Amino acid sequence: MNRIGFVVTSALVALALLSSMLFVVDQRQFGVVYALGQIKEVITEPGLNFKLPPPFQNVTYIDKRLLTLDSPDTEPMLTLEKQRMVIDWYVRWRITDPLQYIRNVGLDEAAGANQLNRVVRNAFQEEINRFTVRELLSMKREQLMADVKKEVLQVVKGAKPWGVDVVDVRITRADYVDAITESVYRRMEAERKRVANELRSTGGAEGEKIRADADRQREVAVANAYRDAQKVKGEGDAEASATYAEAFGRDAQFAQFYRSLEAYKASFNKKGDVLVVDPQGSEFFKAFRGSAGAAAAPARK
Repeated sequence: MNRIGFVVTSALVALALLSSMLFVVDQRQFGVVYALGQIKEVITEPGLNFKLPPPFQNVTYIDKRLLTLDSPDTEPMLTLEKQRMVIDWYVRWRITDPLQYIRNVGLDEAAGANQLNRVVRNAFQEEINRFTVRELLSMKREQLMADVKKEVLQVVKGAKPWGVDVVDVRITRADYVDAITESVYRRMEAERKRVANELRSTGGAEGEKIRADADRQREVAVANAYRDAQKVKGEGDAEASATYAEAFGRDAQFAQFYRSLEAYKASFNKKGDVLVVDPQGSEFFKAFRGSAGAAAAPARK
């Protein structure tokens, strides 16, 4: 029984020892083997590898993929005209030499990102000082990014190479600080209001002009219509008078009778008028009697 336990225990110890001596390097990583704190070997190819068990040898891993560093702060930078601009940027970089990287930068990707952030920010500040705001927002932005990348590469590949490669440097946003942005927005709003008021004034003047012209045309049209109506009315009255004259000329008694009817019509223009007939032919009504021998005359109450 004790012998079986010893065999099992030995097998477990052997497996544990073997597992501590085997390690796998992923295709996305570098494997760095340390021996008593010193770099013993850098493994760049993926696969199964052997090492001595701890504490004689240990292994750490460093990412070999393309990494992205975004600007961590929004501290403004000064342009050539001393305008404060907020620049957002990002850098694409990768570790190419793990040995140099560990010796000159640090043991992990975070150490490289911190130092690279400082270098990139200083490069941006130095280069932005050479550009105006208009140039920064125009096609010269490409030149600015190329100059920053060149300056960063000079630092990371200088006297003490970092073992990294900077693939690209890009600006994602270039804007004024909040106080200046608010002032610019207020100025733009005032300008838009001025233009709107000017357009309203111009439109009001044009509207008054159109209304005045329409009123003038209406008055002219009404006057012309009244003139034409009066002309037609005059022509009708003349034709009617000629017709009456021709009819009256043919029969004098009819003409006198018609005038009498018109006189009656004009006399009875109010309610309450009474017609008084004089059958006896008194002297009172003789003054109102016509030449045709009519014996009727109107009288008022």
